Amino acid sequence: MNLLIVESPSKAKTIEKYLGHGWRVIASVGHVRDLVPESGSVNIEKDFEPKWQIMDGKEKVLKNIIDEVKKADAVYLASDPDREGEAIAWHIMDILTQRNVLGKVPVYRVAFHEITKRAVTEALEHPREIDDNLVNAYMVRRILDYLIGFEISPLTQRRNLGKSVGRVQSVAVKLVVDREREIDAFKPTEYWSVSANCTNGEEFSSSLLSYNGKKIEKMTIENKGQVDEILSNIGQPIINASVIDINKKNTSRKPAAPFTTSTLQQEAARKLYFSSKKTMQVAQKLYEQGFITYMRTDATNLSVDAVNEIRNYINSNYGQSFLPKSPNIYVTKSKNAQEAHEAIRPTHFDNNKPDLSGDEAKLYLLIWKRTIACQMINAEFDSVSADIKLDNKNIIFHSVGTTKTFDGFTRVYTEDRDDDTDDKESKLPKLNIGDKIQITEILPEQHFTQPPARYTEASLVKKLEELGIGRPSTYATIMSTIVDRKYVEQDKQHRFHPTIGGWIVVAYLSKYFSELVDVNFTAKTEDTLDDVSNGDKEKLPALREFWNPTKDMIDSAKIIKTTEIIDTINEFMNNHLFPDGNNICPTCHGKLGIKLSKFGAFIGCSNYPTCNYTKKISDTPENTQSDKSEVDLGDGILFKVGRFGPYITDGIKNVSAKKYNAETITIDIARELLNNSGKKAEPIKIGINPKTDKEIYFYPTGRYGAYISSNRVNVSVSSQPDLETAIDLINNKQPKKFIKKK
Repeated sequence: MNLLIVESPSKAKTIEKYLGHGWRVIASVGHVRDLVPESGSVNIEKDFEPKWQIMDGKEKVLKNIIDEVKKADAVYLASDPDREGEAIAWHIMDILTQRNVLGKVPVYRVAFHEITKRAVTEALEHPREIDDNLVNAYMVRRILDYLIGFEISPLTQRRNLGKSVGRVQSVAVKLVVDREREIDAFKPTEYWSVSANCTNGEEFSSSLLSYNGKKIEKMTIENKGQVDEILSNIGQPIINASVIDINKKNTSRKPAAPFTTSTLQQEAARKLYFSSKKTMQVAQKLYEQGFITYMRTDATNLSVDAVNEIRNYINSNYGQSFLPKSPNIYVTKSKNAQEAHEAIRPTHFDNNKPDLSGDEAKLYLLIWKRTIACQMINAEFDSVSADIKLDNKNIIFHSVGTTKTFDGFTRVYTEDRDDDTDDKESKLPKLNIGDKIQITEILPEQHFTQPPARYTEASLVKKLEELGIGRPSTYATIMSTIVDRKYVEQDKQHRFHPTIGGWIVVAYLSKYFSELVDVNFTAKTEDTLDDVSNGDKEKLPALREFWNPTKDMIDSAKIIKTTEIIDTINEFMNNHLFPDGNNICPTCHGKLGIKLSKFGAFIGCSNYPTCNYTKKISDTPENTQSDKSEVDLGDGILFKVGRFGPYITDGIKNVSAKKYNAETITIDIARELLNNSGKKAEPIKIGINPKTDKEIYFYPTGRYGAYISSNRVNVSVSSQPDLETAIDLINNKQPKKFIKKK
């Protein structure tokens, strides 16, 4: 019997169907071993020697692996095709070796990027050894993250500056804080635009291009006085004008490249409103069922076989006119894309799409459309512009019309953009030089420049990728971690803003650990990890290169007085805390500033303890979610915020409304919640917990919302998790501590 070890149980089931008789496929359920979570687990003096331990709940998994290995003729380690997957294979191999289980049983490493019979069979025909370079890169990353967590986090915890510090997460929080500082410092500037309604029998619009020989740019007209002068010169109500210039051109737009991990997360956030974490969870399920290729990749290229399948599909379903003469080629920009061979794509291209529902169907369709579109011909547009001069006046208006002449790839898919919109089609009537035009209405409009937009998950992932920070396997974790640690929150437009905790930890790190949160330093570290992966750099030099300057910063930070740290934070946050510049105590006229305690930060007076004035600091900016605790929706129905969160009440029945706030709840939603409150949803089986051999169930509704349950252990969740996540949540649930009364 041959034994194949993969990461997830659902993947094991899919592959075992392909291999059939003579094969046993089992799962490690992710990582099985990690650093001991205590100080001293990395011995810096002994070349950063790590101390490993079996993770909670994994002894039973390992026992199953060992039992199967003893019966096997050959063992194939088939964890995921990236650094983490290589590390899992190495850990399993190391444990089996230490426990003298293998004997003469050969062990092979195989990797495949899609779970299809062809891909799995081909991988088994070309096994290899474990890649030491990838394992070393994992070691460097894991050891660095551990050292930062166990060396710097105690400094922030001891002085009530923050719960924890992360190598990449801290940079992400700093980006959010820096954007908020830009918003705080922003001063709006007034400007005006002047447009006109025109007609030559057909109506169209135009905008002021030049006035008395001066070109009108976006910020040229600064105030109403200048507008009034222009309007007075133009005259009212009907102005005669003539077309003095016509310019025609053809333009085309190329389809977007197939999805990488980051672009999938960005587009799923824009089109489907998925968080990065949710996108990766759904993509993982699609991959494990064999519907898409591996979902952690920086590559935009497609295999020759895939391109041929896509082109055949386009030709059959859309026709030759939608098919370019040769395949569209996309060059991967990321230098570390060696970790994966292809972009994220469906594994098959035919009219028999998989029978999916819910979020899986939505994400699969998004991937399918993007992949088909990337091999289609460009969309074509006709653009016509006309300059219109007022008779007897040196004033010119400009009109533009754009018409799509051929759909091309847009027949299937169009990419969304952050804080921007695609050019909209706008038609002009047929115009020729010399044509007479009547301007029927002049429309002046006042504008103000806008502050930079806060980051969404999509735009923050895009920014991190542009800066070279983080990698495909880490983006979703970064997004969820900075929220879970309460360093950032999201407003009702799903944009990030920093909490007071986020402000404080960034203020501290920016001053005393400047390199740690410097984007160039962090990007250089990521490049170093790539160099280790590629065999261009050794493990120990890479560790020392990062750790030596970090150790110096730690040693310096240990001797800084708390009063100096508070002064630094106050200076950093002054404009945010006191936007009007008033930091005078209303009680004693002392100076107000931030104070730190184990219960959180607050504003206090410098004359404490003589003056005990304090003020709460709000995490919520003006344009974020409402904190109203009660809203009358009508018909006797109220929205309230109670001990267990938001809820709806009609005076008889109370129903949880955790997904809503005072701004998003409506009377229709409230009625639906009340009407459905008596309907108990059936539990959904997720799978077997290997630690207890008990079934795990998902309950969509409960007293405190959705939860999972197994063997009398309940864990609250926001949505149905996959099996791996459910196992981890159940097995790591901390028991409640009860204090025995005397």
